[in-house]
Amino acid sequence: MGILNWFRRTEKRSAASGFTAEIIAAREAYISGRRGLAELTATAQSCVSLWEGGLSLAAVSGTTMLDRRTMALIGRSLALRGESVFLIRDGLVPCSDWEVSTRNGMPVAYRASISEAGGGTTQTALAGEVLHVRIGCDPVAPYCGTAPLRRSSLSAGLLHAVESALEEVFELAPIGSQVVPMPEQAETDSTALGRSFRGQRGRVLLRESVAVSAAGGPVPQTDWKPASLSPDLERTMSTETLAAARDAVSQAFGVLPALWSNQAQGPLVREAQRHLATWTLSPIAALLAEEATAKLGGSVSIDVVTPTGAVDHGGRARAFAGIVAALAQAKEAGLSDTDVNDAWERSLGDA
Repeated sequence: MGILNWFRRTEKRSAASGFTAEIIAAREAYISGRRGLAELTATAQSCVSLWEGGLSLAAVSGTTMLDRRTMALIGRSLALRGESVFLIRDGLVPCSDWEVSTRNGMPVAYRASISEAGGGTTQTALAGEVLHVRIGCDPVAPYCGTAPLRRSSLSAGLLHAVESALEEVFELAPIGSQVVPMPEQAETDSTALGRSFRGQRGRVLLRESVAVSAAGGPVPQTDWKPASLSPDLERTMSTETLAAARDAVSQAFGVLPALWSNQAQGPLVREAQRHLATWTLSPIAALLAEEATAKLGGSVSIDVVTPTGAVDHGGRARAFAGIVAALAQAKEAGLSDTDVNDAWERSLGDA
């Protein structure tokens, strides 16, 4: 009876939201955000390279741990994963994967996986021993970052679908092939000849004509007009759809779509660089500097705009020329230096 009662026991589990459910949901979001949608396209990789290059050129002061190699790793990890984790040892050790324990929504401990040539290792560390930078955090999980492609998964999926469809078309479609009718001949000859041309790009496929008169007259001239088998991609608007999806993904990374235009001139390229450095990379650098200041012991500052040259040199030159001309006019008008300085301070105050 005891054994029977043991088998009759029922186990009750909580199906409501709890710690396990939250961890599973966060893990699912982490995995689904790295499915590879659009990450292998040239558009996404170009944007990732801009993030990687911009942060690697940043001028870091206050610490020697954030070298250019580490900054490049941080830029690539943030672009593709939305967060970057490094163990603070003698240097910064990059982590390939991690599990985090939180209190009040803030990390308190990590179990980090470190990639090695002979196999990975796992280490446990407190939050003060880990440099954790994250972007695109959601209030539901403020300890997890989200990548730009994850936040714009619809546009990323569209770009992925369009490029995959075009890839299949150019791989499988009989581009350049034509069908040309030919006079009637033996069926075996037509079959063998047709099989020899079938599926070969740029070739001519000969087929037996069915328009020959019953009396055995000549083949009509209309029979000899070739019919192209190339797919008509213009009606599908695939070019416009591909351009729109590419521009949307670029905007998700903070890159102006005009940068990819083949007619882009110098001022437009500089404006795109300044937009990327000012509104995308500079806030990321500020988050990284704040995290490094709290964890590395010392005031850390990171400048992205100046090293990347994302400044309007032409505007500065024109402004300087205007100032010199104004000073020369003031001198000719007999204004004193005090009057000029007061006017300059008032103009700056009004601005």
